[in-house]
Amino acid sequence: MIAQLRGQLAKKSPDLVVIDVNGVGYAVSVPLSTFYKLPDLEGSVTLHIHTHMTENALRLFGFFSEDELKIFLVLISINKVGPKLALAILSGISVPELAAAVAGNDVVRLSAIPGVGQKTAERLALEIKGKLDGLLEGVESNANGGPLEGALGDALSALANLGYKKAEAEKVLKRVRQENPGENSLEQLIKESLKHLS
Repeated sequence: MIAQLRGQLAKKSPDLVVIDVNGVGYAVSVPLSTFYKLPDLEGSVTLHIHTHMTENALRLFGFFSEDELKIFLVLISINKVGPKLALAILSGISVPELAAAVAGNDVVRLSAIPGVGQKTAERLALEIKGKLDGLLEGVESNANGGPLEGALGDALSALANLGYKKAEAEKVLKRVRQENPGENSLEQLIKESLKHLS
């Protein structure tokens, strides 16, 4: 079983990357939170890997941090949550936000994740709570100091593409989130940030 890959980033897209390890290209599915932390093409990269085997296929799922991998493993242990949906969850909500939603039994926030319906959100809130308690304690404490993920990460990428300096854009985004704690709309986050940046 492959547990880690270290090599050169040969290709990257928001859901799939190819890592060249000594001439062998490994296709790895990744969440958006990992995608935004990847280096430029041909840069050196290390990903924590989950090898998922079925009767018909062998797929690799990669994560920038070991904690993210652990959360992915917890998600796929839940009834009717497969690897594809687990990736969608990690792409649609940051780990600190997931922790807060689970702790507060916030089914509305969980069901707002693309691909997660009302019943799945209720199941997540119920089944995931005990399994993530120890793991999320440290993550929650880093909620304001860690890298931007989820909608904030998407907004940061969009602002960088518009020509704003990443450090300045990140600072403004964190300020916007503090002023509007319930705001998760990508469009609104960008709109509010541009008011401060212009």
